[in-house]
Amino acid sequence: MLYREVKKNNDQLSILGFGCMRLPQKKGSPGDGKIDEKPATDQIRMAIDQGVNYLDTALPYHMGGCEAFLGKALSQGYREKVKLATKLPHWSVDIPDDMDSILNAQLGRLKTQQIDYYLLHALDGRAWDKMEAMGVADFFSQAKSQGRIINAGFSFHGAEAEFIRIVDAYDWDFCQIQYNYLDRKNQAGTKGLKYAASKDLGVIIMEPLRGGLLGRKPPPAVSAVWQEANIQRTPAEWAFRWIWNHPEVTVVLSGMNDEHHIQENINIAEEGLPESLSKEELTIVQRVEKTYRTLMKAGCTGCGYCMPCPHGVDIPTCFECLNNLNLFGDAKGAAYFYMARVSGLARSPGLASQCQDCGECEEKCPQKLPVRELLKEVSNEFEGPFFNTKIWFFKKFMKIYKWQMLHMQKHEK
Repeated sequence: MLYREVKKNNDQLSILGFGCMRLPQKKGSPGDGKIDEKPATDQIRMAIDQGVNYLDTALPYHMGGCEAFLGKALSQGYREKVKLATKLPHWSVDIPDDMDSILNAQLGRLKTQQIDYYLLHALDGRAWDKMEAMGVADFFSQAKSQGRIINAGFSFHGAEAEFIRIVDAYDWDFCQIQYNYLDRKNQAGTKGLKYAASKDLGVIIMEPLRGGLLGRKPPPAVSAVWQEANIQRTPAEWAFRWIWNHPEVTVVLSGMNDEHHIQENINIAEEGLPESLSKEELTIVQRVEKTYRTLMKAGCTGCGYCMPCPHGVDIPTCFECLNNLNLFGDAKGAAYFYMARVSGLARSPGLASQCQDCGECEEKCPQKLPVRELLKEVSNEFEGPFFNTKIWFFKKFMKIYKWQMLHMQKHEK
């Protein structure tokens, strides 16, 4: 396993991190998120035994069950072998005291005295403004001085300008961004990656395979480009190696839930040195990106020139969902991604149906896309008759879950 240093604290982190969002689930109970604990524990320990030392979870993962599971899985000395990351869900913070209560409950569920890497979850500009007004900087300072958290960071899903503003707003230790060869200009993008690294932040990468899609069997036109490479690699290996080629990257998270994939990723990580891809190999990846874009339903590059939408539509993310559905046919995954990212579960809603047909986006779009027509297609694909009901139930569940978690924590005291 290769390791890279976080400049602010000199931690040596494995370049491959274990993302605990997609652990094995029990058969016969689809959709409820219940973790199949025996194989999940074996997989996590297998990765740790081979040098993976960064584990990432969050309060909502596996319908609220992931943190408690990890508290058990990291027993028998495994907790001491890893840096553990979890997240503070800003959407569950109604008053400043909630931050303390949630953190204390998470420490209890994870059966640990400290969180090594603690993140504000899924920030954009509005979410940061809310948390800043709530006094999150003071909360971080106090929690760090008490040893309950060691490093403070944030994960990000917003526009590039918002990312730069958030990086400059606090003395962060690290951040987490979505990044892959299709997202060079999307969200924080390459510019954000380089900016965070210039501030000596550790940079954790999520969605290196866009939810696994870039690791699947590619469309024939994409496969033909890969086959022209002098060195043959799997699509997943190309995707990982391209990210690790950036020296600014510290850790790449993979949501692993299969022993074969875990071993494959560990093997790939053994060669993930910065600036190790040749000029010819980088050209191949660039051609693959361009080929994907020619196949996309919406030829969106994620540049964000259409943003902000005066009516709040998250246009780049809407098109990302449509393209994922069109390219890979994963209707369930695309629908989940759409609900999680733009329905208002974690940040301001950015639904395609919020479009008021003003046309301002089309005037700004460098690709001259028919944005309004495409948004209608997004709405038709993902916002069916029960869409609002699903959102309502999920938000209700999160409120009930928060109450149960905090109530249990107080009761245990």
